[in-house]
Amino acid sequence: MPDSNDAPDTGRDYKDTLFLPNTGFPMRAGLPKAEPKLLQRWADMGLYRQLREDARGRTPFVLHDGPPYANGNIHMGTGLTKILKDMIVRSRQMDGFDANYVPGWDCHGLPIEWKVEEEFRARGRNKRDVPAVEFRAQCRTYAQKWLDIQCDEFRRLGGEGDWENPYTTMAFTSEAVIARELLKFVDAGLLYRGSKPVMWSPVEQTALAEAEIEYHDHQSTTIWVKFPFADGKAPAGLENASIVIWTTTPWTIPGNRAICYGPRMSYGVYEVLEMQGDLDFEPWSKPGDQLIVADALAESVRSAGLIAEWKRLDDVPPESLATALCHHPLRGHAEGYMFDIPLLSGDHVTDEAGTGFVHTAPSHGAEDFDAWMAHGLSMTDIPHTVNEMGAYTSEAPGFEGRQVIVTEGKKKGKDGDANKAVIDALLEHGALLARGRLKHSYPHSWRSRAPVIFRNTPQWFIALGKKMADGTSLREKALKGIDDTGFTPAQARNRIRSMVEGRPDWLISRQRAWGVPITIFVNRETGDILNDPAVNQRVLSAIQERGADAWFDTPMEDFLGPDHPVDDYEKVEDILDVWFDSGSTHAFVLEDREDLTWPADVYCEGSDQHRGWFQSSLLQSCGTRGRPPYKHIITNGFVVDSDGRKMSKSLGNVILPETIIKQYGAEIIRIWAASIDYTEDPRVGDEIIGSAVDAYRKLRNTLRYLLGAVSGYSEAETVDVQEMPELEQYVLHLLAGVDADVHKSYAAFDFKAVWRRVSDFCSLDLSSFYLDIRKDSLYCDSPDDMTRRAARTVMNTLLDHIMRWLAPICPFTTEEVFLHRYPDQEHTSVHLLQFADVPSEWNNAALAGKWGKIRTVRKVVTGALEVERREKRIGASLEAAPVIHIEDDVLRALCQDVDWAELSITSAATLTDGTGPAEAFRLDETAGVSVLPTKADGGKCQRCWRILEEVTAEASICGRCDEAVTALEQKTDG
Repeated sequence: MPDSNDAPDTGRDYKDTLFLPNTGFPMRAGLPKAEPKLLQRWADMGLYRQLREDARGRTPFVLHDGPPYANGNIHMGTGLTKILKDMIVRSRQMDGFDANYVPGWDCHGLPIEWKVEEEFRARGRNKRDVPAVEFRAQCRTYAQKWLDIQCDEFRRLGGEGDWENPYTTMAFTSEAVIARELLKFVDAGLLYRGSKPVMWSPVEQTALAEAEIEYHDHQSTTIWVKFPFADGKAPAGLENASIVIWTTTPWTIPGNRAICYGPRMSYGVYEVLEMQGDLDFEPWSKPGDQLIVADALAESVRSAGLIAEWKRLDDVPPESLATALCHHPLRGHAEGYMFDIPLLSGDHVTDEAGTGFVHTAPSHGAEDFDAWMAHGLSMTDIPHTVNEMGAYTSEAPGFEGRQVIVTEGKKKGKDGDANKAVIDALLEHGALLARGRLKHSYPHSWRSRAPVIFRNTPQWFIALGKKMADGTSLREKALKGIDDTGFTPAQARNRIRSMVEGRPDWLISRQRAWGVPITIFVNRETGDILNDPAVNQRVLSAIQERGADAWFDTPMEDFLGPDHPVDDYEKVEDILDVWFDSGSTHAFVLEDREDLTWPADVYCEGSDQHRGWFQSSLLQSCGTRGRPPYKHIITNGFVVDSDGRKMSKSLGNVILPETIIKQYGAEIIRIWAASIDYTEDPRVGDEIIGSAVDAYRKLRNTLRYLLGAVSGYSEAETVDVQEMPELEQYVLHLLAGVDADVHKSYAAFDFKAVWRRVSDFCSLDLSSFYLDIRKDSLYCDSPDDMTRRAARTVMNTLLDHIMRWLAPICPFTTEEVFLHRYPDQEHTSVHLLQFADVPSEWNNAALAGKWGKIRTVRKVVTGALEVERREKRIGASLEAAPVIHIEDDVLRALCQDVDWAELSITSAATLTDGTGPAEAFRLDETAGVSVLPTKADGGKCQRCWRILEEVTAEASICGRCDEAVTALEQKTDG
């Protein structure tokens, strides 16, 4: 006899009577080939223009695009930021705003100028031999080339915006506005020319602002130098003593003009008794030398000076130093060092390192300069010891031409011969106590990666502390603006605030060729800036018409007019800091475009922009408009490799967007971007990208199943919520909860929360629960069956909401889903939709509470069945007929009206009270519930595969399937 679970084989195949999912949506995405086709579709249908038209009249939401630099291909960091911006804009658009996105590029500045110089050198022409207009034209061409390349690369990531009309800082209209914005600072009295030490790049031959500096480890030569007291100028009893200083920049010694001491520090005079023995050179100190150092640092000085033994002779009160003078340590080396050195009190002096005395060269350090000026000393006494090439001038007698940093050749950026020359001179004159090497963090240009120096040179600054017409300073306005701005993450506020609180005046002049010039004239006799509205207007009109080149190729008299003699004025030809360019973009983008509004709702960039674009925009706007040009700042971290290391070619750990796109598609990068905490330094690597690929496959399978499940669905099938089974009502309640969370997370720019919430919903609530349960009804019930219709209604609703929720994150896949779901809507797009409304009636807390408990019981059932499958006692769950024991009367009552066979995907199920037998399956977290997984009795229905007693030798399918087949045959016959 055949097994009782086997029905007789009637020879009929009932597969063609099942309502199996049917969709042309492919299981394999083929994103690298599919995505370009969708990009072309959006271009052909004018999606951007349709978005703008569709949103006309809505509340604007403006994300102002920070201008990437038009130099080189994009990388994962720039790609991440661009994707974040696109997700922000798309989500706001779908949430009912008019969210326009205008991309832009920063086109001026040194990196482009450098590349163009290299191109000319390759053709045998030095920059100085190239006419300025020709050179600037080549820079413009170079920038445009990379702008076009980057535009294609950014668009390939799926971003939608006004790519055909981006803004650029090199557009003539932009250059005119930048010049106009500078003149507003002239009006406010904040622009001034000052001679003070600025960070200078000898390699690039230009001043640099703090925002253009990055810090790297650097090996410096350190020296301890003896400054003997001048004759008759020593404190009483210290006539034979020397003050000892320590510095990491020996090359600044020719610029020394003072020594600073701490007014509250403890100093002592120490007499050398014995030098260390067994030295292979004659020591630079000898017994009897008297050295003055801070007591807290005495031991480190003794060790550095190779002094075996010394004794402390006496205290040296700081106040006794106030009137003392020292000889310059290079006295006698050349004519220029025969002056005496004053000792200045300075609160910046500490006993953390060195000797407790600070060598002060006001032409080579900000604190040195400030200390010099604070004591009322003359600026004319500050020497210009180093030129723009980083070589000594005649104001460093005996060292002319020596280089601080090598500026050309294979050793470019390395230490030059200046340090050695100075140290040799100090040795020759007996002024050196010790020397050493120190590896420390040192400022470098973030473009050339070469070390910078502090160099005293006339530059143009915007004052941060000077009071404006309303009685407040630019710094005060900026700090208030920071307090009024929202930040993601919140702690970013403290970072930019501390930077603005402590930053010096804004250095805005550069000694280069490519950029917007500082368009002012200065009176040669008084040094005053000419601020004549008529002159300014002539300048701005010329730039508006012919670009910034007009400043250089227009005769001065054309600008000055008859009221200002040419000989009375100097035409400034320095170039504006590119951060002023980008800081002014809000003026010629947000204010000048009719389709945008000022201020922006959001600025979004990498964390380095706290000292860059965020800050320059803040200062520029607060100086000209009294408030920031943004309401909220969003910051992403730096992309690192899977081990947390910075990506670099030398480490071989660079992952490019192009590589991922070619292998997997841009959608995978977007999913990675949505699944990380972008406010930290996000990691990327093969395994991490592999996780994004796996997550995408799961999502795609869910979407594919839903598409197949609702194939042919029409509104005629729709079932009202009140008429649906509880399971469908419960799923709609879950959907409403997800929808609320998605809205909340998008509004908070928390894409990780969106992705996780939707992914978990698809995986845990749908694939593993609802869709699994409703397969039987979907495949086997009659088309007009209420349960099947309700399921199809809910599945159609689920597909619609999921498709919209994910559109900002997965624009390609959701568009593909949309086109398969609505093949007759070929001229529209999912991206023209808004997030779907959720009726309040879907929220049913009481029902959710009930079904939450039912699901805990179901976990015990599915756990028991999994054991049976693992032990091969059953093959499929339909072979089982579990007995469910529930001890708690209340819980059992909740579960009483549930079809547990349907819910467990078994052929039968029994719900009973009491404690189950010892061998019953239990879960620790669900007390009082046990399951005995018995086998189902009866025959196997050849259509639905359930094992039922009603299936016999005479009836190969169950009654339900028989009704469905009969109805289908009647419909076919009709």
